[in-house]
Amino acid sequence: MDFAGPDIVVIALVALVILVLFAGIKTVPQGFRYTIERFGRYTRTLEPGLNLIVPFIERIGSKLNVMEQVLDVPTQEVITKDNASVSADAVAFYQILNAAQAAYQVADLENAILNLTMTNIRSVMGSMDLDELLSNREVINDRLLRVVDEAVGPWGIKVTRVEIKDIQPPKDLVDAMGRQMKAEREKRAQVLEAEGFRNAQILRAEGAKQSAILQAEGQREAAYREAEARERLAEAEAKATRMVSEAIAAGDINAINYFVAQKYTEAMSAIGTAPNSKVVLMPMEASSLIGSLGGIGAIAREVFGDQSAAPRARPTTPAVPARTTPAVNPFAPDRET
Repeated sequence: MDFAGPDIVVIALVALVILVLFAGIKTVPQGFRYTIERFGRYTRTLEPGLNLIVPFIERIGSKLNVMEQVLDVPTQEVITKDNASVSADAVAFYQILNAAQAAYQVADLENAILNLTMTNIRSVMGSMDLDELLSNREVINDRLLRVVDEAVGPWGIKVTRVEIKDIQPPKDLVDAMGRQMKAEREKRAQVLEAEGFRNAQILRAEGAKQSAILQAEGQREAAYREAEARERLAEAEAKATRMVSEAIAAGDINAINYFVAQKYTEAMSAIGTAPNSKVVLMPMEASSLIGSLGGIGAIAREVFGDQSAAPRARPTTPAVPARTTPAVNPFAPDRET
């Protein structure tokens, strides 16, 4: 089919329009931002979705990823405040908030963030002692985040997190730290053992104190009971003595025999229980002793109300051997019968 001149022009115009449309339509994926330059000057930023630009006049300047990204910080040597050399590596997370600033305020964005993070790690960790450095990683992370985020603010960047992954002291320093930890644990064990021994001693002393208190209270109670018993005994003996005295005053010979028999019996008991006595040979007037015991029985009957009963005959004194000793009246003058 032959095309005339006007037809060729129309076809050319249609093809040109199609090319222009394709050149002016730009699709931006989610999570990205495109900067637009007109004759080399930044004009606007394309948002995700379908966008139109002026072909041959406007062009895409930079394609920036605005999702949060991770940046691995390589291992580096750090000299602490107390002159200890340690190796530390970290990781940083950042996000582009302003595409225009990130594209036109700094060249090689990732390298800039990496070097800024490394220098601040040396600065922050170098201002701390080794012990503080090893035990306060959260403090280090907070200080690094604050310093780095403030530094990258003019670039339209937000540093969301800076984390120290590992801190490696030298081997000899690790060995010294191990010995120090062992010594510290041994010291704590000795302190705990000493505290346990002290508590045991205190408890023993408290137990001895309570035992002494209870023993003293028991002795006091026993003494009180013994004194009360002695008092009751003294009262009974005083009552008996009073009654016997009244009987003596009334002229009852049995009361006199009661005292004589009591003293006689006490003397014989003391002689028999003496520790240095083995055999005792002495004359004993059995008839007088038995008579005195009879007098004691009579007095007892009178004391305990047996006076209404008919008087019993006094037991007959048994026959005595040829050699006898007559009864002696203690109130009569000494004379031979």
